[in-house]
Order: sequence, then C-alpha cells, then structure tokens
Amino acid sequence: MESFYQNVYKMVLAVSALSICCMLPHTGQADPGFSFGNAASGNQACLDCHSDMQTVGDKNLISAAVFSHTTHAMFGCKTCHDTVSSDHPKDGTVARTTTCTNCHGDIAAEYATNKHSHAVPNCNACHNPHKVLKPNEISALAMTATCMNCHNHNTIKATHAQWLPQTDLHLGSITCVTCHTTAKNFIVSVYIAHRDVKADGTSPVIADYHYLSTKLNSRDVQYLVDRNRDNSISIEELKMFNGDPENKDLYLKAILTPTKTSHAFQTSDKSWNCTFCHANGPSEAQITRLVLPQQDGTFAGFDVEKGTSLSSLNAIPNFYMMGSSRNKLVNNIGVLFLTGGLIMPVGHGFIRFMTRRNRRKE
Repeated sequence: MESFYQNVYKMVLAVSALSICCMLPHTGQADPGFSFGNAASGNQACLDCHSDMQTVGDKNLISAAVFSHTTHAMFGCKTCHDTVSSDHPKDGTVARTTTCTNCHGDIAAEYATNKHSHAVPNCNACHNPHKVLKPNEISALAMTATCMNCHNHNTIKATHAQWLPQTDLHLGSITCVTCHTTAKNFIVSVYIAHRDVKADGTSPVIADYHYLSTKLNSRDVQYLVDRNRDNSISIEELKMFNGDPENKDLYLKAILTPTKTSHAFQTSDKSWNCTFCHANGPSEAQITRLVLPQQDGTFAGFDVEKGTSLSSLNAIPNFYMMGSSRNKLVNNIGVLFLTGGLIMPVGHGFIRFMTRRNRRKE
C-alpha cells in the first residue's frame, strides 16, 4: 500500500513538472517567443528588435523603458499584433489587425461626436500606443502639447485675444481640454517649474525628476515639498517651499485641469462664460493637488490641504483665480448690507408717495 501511494506521489510530481514546462515560454529555433499576453517576459522577444534603431528604423522604434509602464504592455504585444508569425518580418504580412476601438469603443463613440473625428480619424495621430499613459500620469502641459502638434500656438493666441482678456495669462493657466471638452469638474494641479526658463519664450518648463532629485540628493522628490513626509501637502509646506532660498530658481505653477478627461472636443457654452470659473467659489478651486515627476517618466499627484486658493498669495504666489475666494456666508452678509442700504431710500420714497395727498391738503 505504501509503494502505491509513493507511485501516485511521483505521478503527481511528474504531471506538475510537465504543466510548469508547458507554461514556460518556448525558446526553440522555430518559435522566437513572441508575446502571447505574458507581459513579464513575452514582450522581450519583440523589444529585442524594436528597441534597436539600426534594426527597425525610427518609424518602428519602441522605447522599452517607456512601453513597460503603459497599460498596453500588460496585455502583451501579441494581443494587438495578432498576425505576427514566426517568420516575421520576412512573411510580409500586416502585423496588426486589432484597432483601438476593439477595446476603447466608448471613447471612440465620444470622439465621433466632434469635427476632429473627420479631420483626424485615427487615434494614433494623437496617441502613440507604445507611449500612452493614464491621464493622471502625464502633466497638464503634455496634454496641451498634444494639441499643439496640429494647432499653432501663435494662431491660437491671436484668435483668443479677440475676446479673451489677458490671453497669455489664461492660456498659461489652463489646458486646451479645460475649455474645449464637455468636462464639468476641475482641479487645480500644481507643478514645480523653472523660474527663468520658458518653452518657446512663453510656456513654462516643468522641472524634471533628475533636476529636482539633485536638490535633496534623494530619489524621493516629493520631500522637496512634503517636509514631514506624510504623503499630504499642507498650505504651510507650500509656503516653506516658496520661502526656501534653495528654491529661488523654482516656483509653483498652477494649471486648471479637468478631473476626468473627455474626447468630446468642442467649444461649449462654458468656454465663453467667465463666471463658470470665476464665480464658482471654493467648490472647485479649493480642490488642489501637487503633481511631481517620477523616476520612470510618469507624474504622481499628492493631495493638498483644502483652502490653498484662499491662501494663494502665499501658497501659490503665481496663481490666483479671481472668484475662487468667494464665500457664501460673506456673500449673504453683503446682500444683507445692500438690502439694508436700499430699505432707507426706497422705504422713504414709498412713504412719501403714499402720503402725497395728505401733504397737499396741508
């Protein structure tokens, strides 16, 4: 009986070993090991060639470091490039039949509602699938830079200046999608920018990870602001950053960005309505986050204490959104004072009007 159980045990081990071998990527000569959804190692067979400029050229070059951080890398190259064979690229077949709409049908439907879809029908015109990151992993300036690939900055400035006061100030404090999408909720995103460096002479330049890390000789650039290391940014910590003489070459750049991105590009009514931003009070303007570059090239956001905009002259000296400091209680008190001030002259006039006949008899 004991030998029987031993034989069964050996069979289980053998089957388990065979199963593990079947799960491992095949490295034989007939199969170069293209990815079949295994992001951990399957993509490497593709990247061995596509990360080499001399092998594939600039058009098909893929940065392994950048691609590895995308969501697409998790699915593996073969998921989209489903016609790649063991004879690739000698077989001459198209390496992709999967399209963006196979996974992003909801976004495609949203995008189809605006005129951009007719002029730029392909997602690849704006988004490189081998570089695309989540919206909260890129900077607001990168969002606008995507638009600038087609829209000339000087032309945009000239057309907006026809109706928008302080055009440079506005365009430097918002993203294109802030006004030109159906997004309804916004947040004040704060970046660390170089004080005396401007892109094209107008746009701010966000300090990169390498530069900020040299300030503290640390890989954790958040501690440049987050002094107590609690992963939350207080108004006092922002003031300390501004007052630190070591940061005289840096400043806090605030940009109004949507909390959720939209592909329904259009010039909506809110774009012409100044009060949409300047009379909403603290409900939107007080929601603030500090956005810092990370070592892997992405950006990460850290919550900032509510009320930053109310203290903007000290906390974010280069940003103040008129109307952001509105307070409902103060507004109501003001209405009471205004009403009280009107009661006397209006009441006096009304009484004189009602008693005009009595005065005539006298």
